[in-house]
Amino acid sequence: MRPVAGAGDNKVNWLNYNTGIRHIYFRMDAGNNNATIAIELKHADETLRQHYFERLKQVKHLLEQSMGEAWDWQSRQKDEDGNIVSRISKTIEGVNIFNEPDWPTIISFLKPRMITLDEFWVMVNDGLE
Repeated sequence: MRPVAGAGDNKVNWLNYNTGIRHIYFRMDAGNNNATIAIELKHADETLRQHYFERLKQVKHLLEQSMGEAWDWQSRQKDEDGNIVSRISKTIEGVNIFNEPDWPTIISFLKPRMITLDEFWVMVNDGLE
C-alpha cells in the first residue's frame, strides 16, 4: 500500500494501527480464500470487552454510514489463538493472497476501508473511553 496520510494529526502506521485504547486493534488479513478488515476487541476481561463492544454498537450507524455498507458484528468468537474476542468486520470472498492477479482486488477492498476506518476512529474514539 502506498503511503497514505491519516485523518488525525499523527502519522499512521497502517500495519500496526494505534487505536489509542488498550486491547482494541484494527486488523487486515488476506488468506487463500478471502480478505478481511476488522475492529478487534481483545480484552481478557469479559466485562470490559463487552463494555467497549456496546459503546461501539452505539455508533454503529456512524461506522456503517461512513463505510457505505453493513459490517458483521460478533460479540463473542474465538480468534486464531483460541481466545474469546469481539469483532466488527467486513470480508470479501473468492480472493487468494497467493494468487498475484487477486492483489489489486484485495488492495482495492482493504485500502479504502482502512482509510475510512481511520476517519471514523478519529471522529469517535474520544467518546469511547
